[in-house]
Amino acid sequence: MVDLTLSDADKARITAAVTAAERQTSGEIVTIVSPRASGYNDIAQDWAVLIAFLALVVYATFTRFYIRLLDLVMGDYTGAWTPQTILLITLFVVMTKYLFTLLILRWKSLRLAVTPKWVKHHRVRAQAMAMFKVTTQQRTVAGTGILIYLSQDERMAEIIAEEGIHAKVGDATWADAMTALVGEVKAGRVADGMIAAVERVGAVLAAHFPHDPDDVNELPDRVIEL
Repeated sequence: MVDLTLSDADKARITAAVTAAERQTSGEIVTIVSPRASGYNDIAQDWAVLIAFLALVVYATFTRFYIRLLDLVMGDYTGAWTPQTILLITLFVVMTKYLFTLLILRWKSLRLAVTPKWVKHHRVRAQAMAMFKVTTQQRTVAGTGILIYLSQDERMAEIIAEEGIHAKVGDATWADAMTALVGEVKAGRVADGMIAAVERVGAVLAAHFPHDPDDVNELPDRVIEL
């Protein structure tokens, strides 16, 4: 598995990129790197319930087959299977499948693999919005703050701008920065991806919000790790 950990040198490079970009604009760039947007434990629970339910459906549909299979397993068993015995065995097997599914989905990589992409997008977006409200929104006088958020395990990112920027620049403008960021991250180069995104975002901000000699650095340049 690719190591996406940021070294001290990587953090310094990202911070330097933000500082350089902000020399050309009155906008403020905030960078956040998170290991993941969610633990997705609820997804593991959903899969376990689904597997248990499907097993129950299969047993109910092919009851005779499984009763014959039980006869073979039990060897010389000649007694009739009572409904109570069958239900108890079914309950045991279904619960075993449920617990086994939960157990194997404790493996983070597998849990991520079986999580639908739209769920990951939603969780990353929600986490980015939460971080935007805490670190960026309404923290600049002119409403010119912008967040570049990366969720490492999902290899997904979000770029969210304050109203001052959004009024002049639509969301589609950040597509190039997003593509550059995610492409580098998928190749295992997190710092390069963040720097590429910062440079592209900085260029857009410089075009619409050129640097003001009296501009004050309102938000920290350092990359924030969650």
